[in-house]
Amino acid sequence: MAKAYEKIADGLREQIRAGQYGPGERLPSEADLIRSSGRSGPTVQQALRVLQSEGLIEKRHGIGTFVRRPRALVLRDSGRHQWEKNRARAPEKQRLATGATEHDTGLEVDDLAFHASYREVKATQEIAEAMGVAEDTPLVERSYRTRYRAERAPFSLVTSYLIRSLVESDPDLLNEAKEPWPGGTMNQLHTVGIEVERVEERVTARPPTSEEAEELGLPPGTAVLVLRKKQYDTEDRVVEMSDVTLPGDRTEMLFTTHLERW
Repeated sequence: MAKAYEKIADGLREQIRAGQYGPGERLPSEADLIRSSGRSGPTVQQALRVLQSEGLIEKRHGIGTFVRRPRALVLRDSGRHQWEKNRARAPEKQRLATGATEHDTGLEVDDLAFHASYREVKATQEIAEAMGVAEDTPLVERSYRTRYRAERAPFSLVTSYLIRSLVESDPDLLNEAKEPWPGGTMNQLHTVGIEVERVEERVTARPPTSEEAEELGLPPGTAVLVLRKKQYDTEDRVVEMSDVTLPGDRTEMLFTTHLERW
């Protein structure tokens, strides 16, 4: 037999799915739900927690509870890297027209808000081992946040590392004011004579930290995908490494492998 809070949750869920409460609309207050259901405050609160954990509703502190708007989905497929490389030597006008986020979401350039920040750091032991450089090697650390303008949370949390000595011949590559860079990292590397030969990605999943959950706007219980990407040049050097934290409720990863014929 369903528990009292489950019955309340079921009723609200059905109303949301039937369109009685649309995306972004406010639900009845807890006091109203207590009166209409004849149940206690803790029972109503438990029902709302269930729907919140399912990602159907969100609480806005001091305002109320709202039906959660479906967020723009991100599809990262295995063909994106060749797509990026094909653009690296394209005319600037073509590179300005669209980028990787637009490729992954189907959105347009004007739909997006972008922020980048750079700083110089020294390679920690873990990063040095991952990039195949000596510990304390000077790096350019770049942080990226891109979001759909209609939403508050970014699509991902990105931290990228370049080896300073490989890119410093082009001062623009040390300047965050040049972002967003048309053509992305592959074009940036192309400006200093580096061709990316292969991309290696490793994906794991884990619960988010509290900071990640807040910045990514995650419903309770939502996992994050953690992607480490390494880009290798034609000399088999790691020329860029990125750590990307992706929200599990809006990210799909598609891997297509073409097999050789017998």
